[in-house]
Amino acid sequence: MAGTADRIEYQEVKTFSLLETVLRDERMNLARVLAITASILSVALALFHLYVAAFGTPETRAFRGTHLTVMLVLAILLNPLFRASMHEPLLRADGAGNARRVLGFIADMGLIGVGLFVQIYTLYDIQAFHMRQGDLAPSDVYVGTAMILLVLEATRRTVGIAMVLVAAFFITHALYSPHFFGILYGPPTSFVKYIDLIFLRSEGIYGIPIFVASTYILLFILFGAILLRSGAGRFFIDLAISLTGHRAGGPAKASVVASAFMGTVSGSAVANVVTTGSFTIPLMRRLGYRPKFAGAVEACASSGGQITPPIMGAAAFIIAEFLQVSYLWVIVAAVIPTFLYFVTIYFMVHFEAEKYGIEKIEKSRLPAFFEVLAGGWHLLLSLAVLVGLLGVGYTPMLSAFWSILTLVALSFVNKGTRMSAADLLAALESGVRATVPVTVACACAGIIIGSVFTSGLGLKFTNSAIDLAGGHLFVLLVLTAIAGIILGMGMTTTAVYITVAALIVPALIEIGVVPISAHLFAFYFGVVSTITPPVALASFAAAAIAGSRPMETAVESARIGIAKYIVPFAFVYNPSLVFEGPLWLTLYSTVAVLIGVWALSVALEGWYRGPVGAMGRMLMLGVTVLMFVPPQADPFGIPGHVFVLAGAAAMGGFYLSRRRAAADPAGQRRGAPS
Repeated sequence: MAGTADRIEYQEVKTFSLLETVLRDERMNLARVLAITASILSVALALFHLYVAAFGTPETRAFRGTHLTVMLVLAILLNPLFRASMHEPLLRADGAGNARRVLGFIADMGLIGVGLFVQIYTLYDIQAFHMRQGDLAPSDVYVGTAMILLVLEATRRTVGIAMVLVAAFFITHALYSPHFFGILYGPPTSFVKYIDLIFLRSEGIYGIPIFVASTYILLFILFGAILLRSGAGRFFIDLAISLTGHRAGGPAKASVVASAFMGTVSGSAVANVVTTGSFTIPLMRRLGYRPKFAGAVEACASSGGQITPPIMGAAAFIIAEFLQVSYLWVIVAAVIPTFLYFVTIYFMVHFEAEKYGIEKIEKSRLPAFFEVLAGGWHLLLSLAVLVGLLGVGYTPMLSAFWSILTLVALSFVNKGTRMSAADLLAALESGVRATVPVTVACACAGIIIGSVFTSGLGLKFTNSAIDLAGGHLFVLLVLTAIAGIILGMGMTTTAVYITVAALIVPALIEIGVVPISAHLFAFYFGVVSTITPPVALASFAAAAIAGSRPMETAVESARIGIAKYIVPFAFVYNPSLVFEGPLWLTLYSTVAVLIGVWALSVALEGWYRGPVGAMGRMLMLGVTVLMFVPPQADPFGIPGHVFVLAGAAAMGGFYLSRRRAAADPAGQRRGAPS
């Protein structure tokens, strides 16, 4: 952000790709050889997917298998056994732990060999391989078993032990269901039949999750990586600062807006915190925001990236595949809930700024909006091309391909965004590396789905969940929300969504919930764990930058990000919020819920142009509840809805005017605590 010395300066956090790190290291050792191998594999896989997007996919199993094999190899290389990272030397000069490291290296090479052998075994005579479905050879059983174990180990390294334990439970249940009791009791399944479904057929490892990961997710993450590499991260933050910096609570509002921008291309909450928070959090603190509030605002805003179209943390593609609808329809359905989430954070920030007298930033210290826009407007055209191609009927793969080409060409419009060949290769590599845990999680999720299908647990779980809820939708939604939050504490968002979608979403649909609302509900509560104590990774990352206590920041995040907990209930009970129904009802419902979240923000902050006491807060909570009631469920109909709102607003206005009249004429505010 160029300018005079007293202007706000944004110090961009420069993250080097593995390729750049390798090039800076002149020592030729085993660790460097492995790093070079990982770089080559990453770039090669990216180019392969771009080629496939342009010219069509090869045979289904061959394509999915190639994608998964390379991802498994990268998962092993990037997460070596008994070493902190792949750059850590295999042998230390002092000899400490060398035998253990060598053993880990041998195990890693063995696992990579297993992955390559499985793919060669499959491709050697793929027609004969397909013909053996239902009539497996002994070698198929051995190879399939090895592949399941390899996926579980890769999942342990890249996603965490929690998902491995979940998968292990469903595998055990599928094989030994006659030995369980109650809802878990089921018919026997032979090991050969299990391997047939999980390995040879398309209901297991190579099912819908891997299909989506290999065809859609990687290309869209590549698009986001190239966009960020071209300087979009800095452009988004500069643009947000220029738009909001001069307003009350400007830096915090800039954090919200910048993270919303970043969320269009990034699905990682922690990455967003580190990128935008390294600038916005210190700025918020300098202007008077409490440390825990500054960290919580950034955590909430950054975690919103996972629910922000068009990428939505990669889950949008899987939702579209489950529902058999267009990807564009899913991202359109997510627009209003995303808007309501970010605007709630915006309200909270505004009231906090007024409450503690946070000063504005002088316009002279801010970048000029049109100067910022002139430097990066062309980057936004690539997003327009992406959405436009999807809108006219192009497939997601082809849309992503042409958007990537457009972005690369547009980057040359401005010298500041022009990418060199090294920049482009680094972006391709970082995009593939970011997709590794997603792909591995999808493969493990395939095992879970296949196991549920084999044992028949899915149907029984659906019926049991309905019985447990007593047929009450609200109880079933609460159970689903709790399950999503708990699973989200140890699994990736995509994995949580797939698991909940397989087990509980069918129950929601059966009880009458609109399918898109049911799937988005499961997805939202898989995301919310990033700001929910006790495991709130985005909040903890923000706390480290803010210098606040991690758990206090997580609790504050849950308060500020409350919309992520209540908006899903709103669009389940009122599907017009996801564009199910007439457009006029969608518009009306959006305005009503917008008023509701405003009232909720007033109630939580206890401030609106002056202190709001207990009576005022209760009044605002009443307005919130009223506005969240679907107009279809209002016994008075929409006119009654509006009438009650007008009465509540009049009461609130009278109450607040009395409070302001009694307040200090100088408009004294509470001081911000240190």
